[in-house]
Amino acid sequence: MADNKPAHHIRIHSVEAAIWANDTANGTRYNVTLCRIFKDGDNWRSTDGLGRDDLLVAAKVLDMAHTWVCENTQ
Repeated sequence: MADNKPAHHIRIHSVEAAIWANDTANGTRYNVTLCRIFKDGDNWRSTDGLGRDDLLVAAKVLDMAHTWVCENTQ
């Protein structure tokens, strides 16, 4: 079983993508999860909800994740 750590992280401001490697019989496949992190008192939390100001940042983070996946599957 995998070590449950992402193969790669991409973060801009509070928006973060985690890229997960999944080994299959046909080679490694990648999945991406996206979240926004925020501080709640003394604790850091994450949510998959994005606000208006997060949308273009999320698009950029996903574009960077797409580039990383493409570069690592060739």
